[in-house]
Amino acid sequence: MAKATPQTKTINLALQGGGAHGAFTWGVLDYLLEDGRIKLDGLSGTSAGAVNSVLLAYGLQVGGHDGARAKLDEFWKAMSEAGTSPFGDMMEPWKKMIGASFGGTGPMVAATYNALDTLTRTMSPYELNPFDFNPLRDLLEKCVDFERLRCCTDVKLFINATNVKTGKARIFETSDISLDAVMASACLPSLYKAVEIDGEAYWDGGFIGNPALFPFFYKCESRDVLIVHINPMRRESIPKTAPEIMNRLNEISFNSSLISELRAIKFASKLVQEHWLKDEYHNNIRDVYVHSIHSDDALDDLSVATKYDISWPFLTDLRDRGRGVAKEWCQTHFEAVGKHSSVDLDAEFLNISNIHS
Repeated sequence: MAKATPQTKTINLALQGGGAHGAFTWGVLDYLLEDGRIKLDGLSGTSAGAVNSVLLAYGLQVGGHDGARAKLDEFWKAMSEAGTSPFGDMMEPWKKMIGASFGGTGPMVAATYNALDTLTRTMSPYELNPFDFNPLRDLLEKCVDFERLRCCTDVKLFINATNVKTGKARIFETSDISLDAVMASACLPSLYKAVEIDGEAYWDGGFIGNPALFPFFYKCESRDVLIVHINPMRRESIPKTAPEIMNRLNEISFNSSLISELRAIKFASKLVQEHWLKDEYHNNIRDVYVHSIHSDDALDDLSVATKYDISWPFLTDLRDRGRGVAKEWCQTHFEAVGKHSSVDLDAEFLNISNIHS
């Protein structure tokens, strides 16, 4: 008897950034690809989410689901190896400090993070890293043929960066995705110089959209959005140390734009569901179904310093955690795709149930 083809459903996938914790997203993607029931319409990513997005899109383009899994594995393995390989005598003094936009390994992570945190509070990357050394650029250049990627028709790709001068989002779509665009989306301003594209300077996209959801509503047919979270929405403990406080401030600020977009989605859904629109406008607004894969519980035991840990055992542990959470989501919420949201926006994100019209 022939093996039954699994039922597929089409979604838009939104990937957050979060340094080495992006390996958690790698695991989520690896399981979804292995499961085979998810077909992508749009793919939006920021920072580490942008990296995973281009790897996923390019892998799908050159080799389907198996090709995407292999491409993600290739990159994260190369990232770990680059963090432990020599860069030559000239670069050795910068190796631990700057060599990792994700940087450091194993037991050295906390010490490296503390040293880096102290330095970046007093000196800019224009002083610390005048040659703008960033191993991520070389790794991506080896893993992805960006000229070929720009011709991708397997998925609509959206990469977000922050315009330094205007503070506005710049969305790079499939046809203008470049290595510079991904580097701009992942440009931490405390570590790297702003990335210049077409005469404009860009920083990490997380400041203005982590990730950006609005391109889906203008460019994609699917009304389902699956968000893969790296930055916890909620923490039970109160941060006490300076690094912990700064990390929580970053998590809150990097989630704020996402919460604003979810609030807009909630309002639009209310307009549709409660028939507040005149008939001539009703068909112009679609109800959006929101789904979430959270890292809050899976990564709760990890300190902020581990965002810079690129040791292979740690990255594969994150991958396996992501696979586990994705498997649980598929078992619990896959049937909701195409029918309704699987998250309560009020309860999980907005806390507006006590606000009445």
